[in-house]
Amino acid sequence: MTNKITVICPVYNEESYIKDVLEFCVKSEPKNKEIIFIDGASEDKTVNIIREYQAIYDNINLYHNPDRYVPFALNKALKYAKTNLIVRIDAHTKYADDYFLTILKTFDEIDADIVGGPYRIAYKNQFQKVVGIAISSKVGVGGSKVHDISFRGYVDSVAYGAWKKGLFDDIGYFDERLMRNQDDELHYRAKSKGKKIFLNPDIKLWYYPRETYSSLFRQYYQYGLFKPLVIRKVKSEIKLRHIIPLLFVIYLFVLPISIMLFSIYLVIPLLIYLVLILGFSLIQKEINFLDKMKLVIITFLIHFGYGLGFLLGIKKLFK
Repeated sequence: MTNKITVICPVYNEESYIKDVLEFCVKSEPKNKEIIFIDGASEDKTVNIIREYQAIYDNINLYHNPDRYVPFALNKALKYAKTNLIVRIDAHTKYADDYFLTILKTFDEIDADIVGGPYRIAYKNQFQKVVGIAISSKVGVGGSKVHDISFRGYVDSVAYGAWKKGLFDDIGYFDERLMRNQDDELHYRAKSKGKKIFLNPDIKLWYYPRETYSSLFRQYYQYGLFKPLVIRKVKSEIKLRHIIPLLFVIYLFVLPISIMLFSIYLVIPLLIYLVLILGFSLIQKEINFLDKMKLVIITFLIHFGYGLGFLLGIKKLFK
């Protein structure tokens, strides 16, 4: 088993999470790994906390990303990485103690260029728990395999990912135009060029969702905003789940005038949609009634935010 890996982690204002990530990195096997943090001009104590650990552990490296956004940070880290296996992690995520070892074992046992696990959900408050229910369901995000903790096999993308460094010589680096979806685009591009991506549910990580309605809406709006550019680059990876929220938003925008010009019955699809997400929310046994009503709102915001972003992102195709 190969023991040396490079761990890369973009950070920005992560003082609430960064200590947990640092503790995980320095305590987990293999111990002789290279650790790279790339800071996007944090305004809190993130950098100071990393420097405290740097003074103790000589395998922690900190670089600065004046361009701030994640794809710039990842590309910078990739160029600094000295090993043949690179594992990307995220500060808003916690990991199983054997996370890196399971990645190494998967590379040893499976013919793959990229490996990773599915998203599991962690939460520090009830709102995050409710968001987690939404984004772990087919109703919320359309049934992507990356949210299926029971699936094992070849896929089109994984959570964050671990890569053989030679992959980037073959397919290029992260697209720096993409503030969001840069992982998906890279993985889609890799798959379109014949690279193999393997999802192993034994690679366990837990993602912390957004903590407010507004931040959740912005997140999914940005996912939608950059998705048309991703699809234009890798047309083979367009999925129905990418298009349905766009059609939903267009329907909502034209509904008022359509009702006036044609028929009140055109509201029926909206009523069916609302019944669907209400029913989905009401059957969730682990949350109370108030949280079930929040789940209705959260599910709608995910769909509307993504669809609105996708609609406005179409103009990126003409730049």
